[in-house]
Parts: sequence; C-alpha cells; structure tokens
Amino acid sequence: MRIILKSPAELQKMRSSGLLVHRLLDQLRSRVKPGVTTLDLENFAAKMIADAGAKPAFKGYRGFPAVLCTSVNFEIIHGIPSAKRVLREGDILKIDTGVILDGYYGDSATTIAVGKVSPEVQKLMDVTLESLWEGIKQAQVGGHLHDICGTIQDYVEGHGYSVVREFVGHGVGRQLHEDPSVPNYRSGPNPRLKEGMVLAIEPMVNQGKADTKVLADKWTAVAVDGRCSAHFEHTVALTKQGPWVLTQP
Repeated sequence: MRIILKSPAELQKMRSSGLLVHRLLDQLRSRVKPGVTTLDLENFAAKMIADAGAKPAFKGYRGFPAVLCTSVNFEIIHGIPSAKRVLREGDILKIDTGVILDGYYGDSATTIAVGKVSPEVQKLMDVTLESLWEGIKQAQVGGHLHDICGTIQDYVEGHGYSVVREFVGHGVGRQLHEDPSVPNYRSGPNPRLKEGMVLAIEPMVNQGKADTKVLADKWTAVAVDGRCSAHFEHTVALTKQGPWVLTQP
C-alpha cells in the first residue's frame, strides 16, 4: 500500500476540482424531473465540464463511456446514461461524477428524489447521507481508517439497512483511485490516518440485502433483490484542524 500525502498547495488544487464537482451536481439536481432522460443530464454535464476548462474523470476510465454514472432505484452505481432511461415520479437517481482540473481529481456523488418519493425511500436516502457525515467526522489525524469504515457500518446497520461490500471508497489525488481502499465496513488494512491524506468516502446502502450483481453492460451494479439503493460521496482531506470536505463549499 502506497498512501500519497498531499501538500497544502496540492490540497488547494483539489479544492478547486472539488468545488467544480459540487457546482456540477448542484446544477444537475435542479434539472432532475419526471420526463428528463439520463442522457439529457449527461449532455449538460459534459458541456459544463468542458466550459470550465476541466476534463471528465470517468469518461474513458477503464473504458467507461460517459461523464456521469446515473443509477436509478435498485441500480447501485456505474449506471450508463441513456436516451431510453426516462425518469419517473417516485424514482431515485444516483449521480456520481468527477473532474480533473489542473492535474487533480475531484469526486462526489449524490442521490436525488425524482418528484415525491415514498417515506421508506426517503428514509433510506436520509440514513445514507447521515452515515456519510458520521464517517467524515471520524476522519481525524491520529485515528485509524476503520474508525471511518466501522462508524458508517454501525450507523447503516443500526437502521436496518445493508452496506454494499463489493464497491468501496478510495484515496484520490492525481489518480482517481489511490490507496487506501475505504470500505463502508470493517475490513482489510487499518492504516493510521495522517495529515495530507485525501479520501473519497462513499457509503452505498441497500434497502434490503447487500447482495449485488453487474448487468450485461458490464458496468451497472444492481441490488439482487430489486430493492432501492442510495449513494452519497464526498472527497475529504485530513488536516490538523479536522476533516476538510473538498467537494462542499
């Protein structure tokens, strides 16, 4: 494992890419409505990233064909935008996206209600977002990685939901995926948290069982039981003053 610590100057560059991702997700959120296609959102995002002088982080990564990952309802992550995918009232849409600006990555994800959703689905979204912030609170210099991972797991499972196991958060910097992996459960290496680490923390939470499968497109990961899944993500830098969320103003 090779964890790359970032200098204050590098963190400022990552802050710029993080804020661009934040603005992009903010703009997309206002465009998510019944009748909109996920390709409509993709086209808007591609233009906004280009206009900002940045590059999309995901398009072309290991062959992924799009700027956005758009995953609906029981789709967990890595859904591919399509003109055939029309959003409907009561759906939930997960948008995961990233940019490269001045050589550094920003990466963030959100789950958006399409119109009005059921109270059960709203609760899933709320708990997933709350678990992210509980995990971020644990991103303290001198702690250990499992402080973050275990806090998210305990929060999610304490509310009766399942944490996805096959997909995890990660370090981020000049590469989209760097060491360490950041599972949303206690697993694997447990390095000490150091100043200058930057982590993409991203709980993926299923309403039902944790079991997943990947569809025939070789990208879209879904919940096997067909129940809804939610996903939120922030890029977080570890500083002596505490966690600095780079993808939020």
